[in-house]
Amino acid sequence: MAKTSVLDNIGFDSMSLLQANKGISAVVGKELADHLSGKRFMILSLLVMAACMAALYVAASTIRASVGRDELDFVFLKLFTTSGSSLPFSFISFVSFLGPLVGLTMGFDAINGERDRRTLSRILSQPIYRDALINGKFIAGVAVIAIMIFSLGFTVAGLGLIVIGVPPTIEEILRILAYLVLSVIYISFWLGLSMLFSVYFRQTSTSALASIAVWLFLAVFAGLLAGMVADSIYPVTDSADVDQILLNTRLHQNLSRISPTNLYDEAITTLLNPSVRTLGPVLLQQAIGAIEGPLSFGQSLLLIWPHVVGLIAAVLVCFAVAYIVFMRQEIRA
Repeated sequence: MAKTSVLDNIGFDSMSLLQANKGISAVVGKELADHLSGKRFMILSLLVMAACMAALYVAASTIRASVGRDELDFVFLKLFTTSGSSLPFSFISFVSFLGPLVGLTMGFDAINGERDRRTLSRILSQPIYRDALINGKFIAGVAVIAIMIFSLGFTVAGLGLIVIGVPPTIEEILRILAYLVLSVIYISFWLGLSMLFSVYFRQTSTSALASIAVWLFLAVFAGLLAGMVADSIYPVTDSADVDQILLNTRLHQNLSRISPTNLYDEAITTLLNPSVRTLGPVLLQQAIGAIEGPLSFGQSLLLIWPHVVGLIAAVLVCFAVAYIVFMRQEIRA
């Protein structure tokens, strides 16, 4: 009898796991269809595509008009980083600015939107668990973000190859792929943050305003606040020595890195610009004897590895908090 009960328990656990997996796959498929066919996603995609195509045109025109052999090093990466006088924004600048809007728009009504439509209790009354619902929505959102970012990156790379006629090297391909992966992680942070607000707030308008407020604070005011704190602790005056200036700069930089936007900007600048050799202040005695030349892809990746870990941790923390809050909430019909 004991063996039979153990086998029965194993079979029950297997059926429960299979049912949970089917629930997640059903939610992912439904959310993917809703996102890819929704007008809101199409409008944002067209906006991002138009902005990035304009940046590509300006970058290609600047590259073709430039002369000098030193400017032709890593020319394919310059498609993503070069701006012009007519459009003072590069491709990576547009993705850094408009990418969070995509993540926020996809997640601010993920849960409370179901409450407003009175469909949340109906969904959970079916053989779909709570964790399958929120996990499926997040997985579908990340998949849509990955589809959009990689499609946009490959489109820009293909058109740039036609325009400038210079094929990328293996080093440049690896850097571009790493940049696209990092962009997906960065936008996924804003998706997780907006889903957290969607779980916490009952009204979709409140969650949308809270998401936009956090985005503006981290993107614009976090750096200014970090500078004010650094100046108050280590004030820099005309009589300040080198150590005081270094302490002020390092504190400002460390406080600014609390913002995921600053982490992302530093990481992609290092990835797509191999000439960047350090992310902090360098003294003259430290620069003496240094070998000139660009860093390899592996060295650049080691330089930004703390940034990558920080962005992944921020994504996991936001989604974990949203998951815990949602699992503890009461669902009423």
